[in-house]
Amino acid sequence: MSAVDVVIMAAGKGTRMKSRTPKVLHRLGGRALLAHVVDSAAGLSPRRMIVVTGHGGDEVEAAARAFAAAAGLAGCESARQEPQLGTGHAVQQALPLLPDDGICLVLNGDVPLIESDTLRALVDTCAGERLALLTVRMPDPTGYGRIVREGDAVRAIVEHKDASESQRAIGEVYTGFMAAPNRLLRDWLSRLTNDNAQGEYYLTDVVQLAVRDGVAVAALQAADTLQVEGVNSPLQLAQLERALQRRRAEALMEQGVRLMDPARIDIRGRLQCAGDVEIDVNCVFEGEVSLGEGVRVGANCVIANARIEAGAVIQPFTHVQGERAGVEIGEGAEIGPFARLRPGARLGPQVHIGNFVEVKNSTLARGAKANHLAYLGDATVGERVNYGAGSITANYDGANKHRTVIEDDVHVGSNCVLVAPVTLGRGGTVGAGSTITKDTPPEALSVARGRQASIGGWQRPQKKK
Repeated sequence: MSAVDVVIMAAGKGTRMKSRTPKVLHRLGGRALLAHVVDSAAGLSPRRMIVVTGHGGDEVEAAARAFAAAAGLAGCESARQEPQLGTGHAVQQALPLLPDDGICLVLNGDVPLIESDTLRALVDTCAGERLALLTVRMPDPTGYGRIVREGDAVRAIVEHKDASESQRAIGEVYTGFMAAPNRLLRDWLSRLTNDNAQGEYYLTDVVQLAVRDGVAVAALQAADTLQVEGVNSPLQLAQLERALQRRRAEALMEQGVRLMDPARIDIRGRLQCAGDVEIDVNCVFEGEVSLGEGVRVGANCVIANARIEAGAVIQPFTHVQGERAGVEIGEGAEIGPFARLRPGARLGPQVHIGNFVEVKNSTLARGAKANHLAYLGDATVGERVNYGAGSITANYDGANKHRTVIEDDVHVGSNCVLVAPVTLGRGGTVGAGSTITKDTPPEALSVARGRQASIGGWQRPQKKK
């Protein structure tokens, strides 16, 4: 098997996107278009990857290196196309980085849903000796290069703007994906001309050159159009987003996940579900999310980078913001509604976090409860702790974060302030309205608040007339 060298074309400005962001860095399913393409190419374990850049080159090149590293590739090289004189000119910029041996696989950075298996089949079709094209049949081929055949043999690709009326009636189109032996592609690219309506160097013209040289041109048809749909405008991006989300929803339902409405779920990362999971409408999943058996997720939740164990219930309007540190929710826990779990929240089995409770960088052991209107930051909370409404851990002194430790079976009354660093002893009680600045002993009632006073006959100030 010949080595595979991947060339990804990512130089276009994307004028119709009407955005300062380079087109290939716009997001689909929570990830940049280019990241999807890099991942699919990585499935072939290529010898090298070259990204041809132009508009926003520095930004695109930095992103491509990061995407390649995340996909497990050793490196990602780049080549600048300035000025941008067509697709053939784009691949010409990568030629100095391509050795004569091996197969060049040409991809498009704005066609994100191409699959590794399809790319592998295209390389196999090339087999180191043919020019292989990925094609597809479209009901409306407007704007695409048409595949012109004589019998079964491919003779040319004619761009839409240069096609005759009869050629425009052809339904089989070129997708922009090509595989060719490096040594042959180098020669063909050197012979390209810009004698066409656009005055550009078309990569598609290598087909005619291959035919003239007696090299076989093989066409592999893609299994579906979604794999080869490109993005040129916000409308196309939105349409592709919905198609992708529908496909992901259908895959979940085939696994047994119950979705209240498959049209109202967004998966912007990877969602893994065990059996009997139920997900209500308008939920968004980002990053890496794992739902254990029997987990129920209520409507309008946003869950990012979290592991949720079996039997847990996530009530509506809960925001789980895992980021890099992640969030863990234990078996049988109940969260929300209107709760917020921030990075580093580690909740044990049967923990209850209620409405308008925020937890950040804290661990709560089995059966601990903070049922409403509370904040736990940088805290270690023991088993069966009851954390009262309106209570907070004052974990930040203006310069540094400090930790609060609440041992097993502590009861914290309403509207308490725990000024860290502080430890509440096992089984103790903190009276409502207390501000605790020192450690409290086990099994004791601790109260720290001003004495109540009443002043008789006191008159409220009056507004001046």
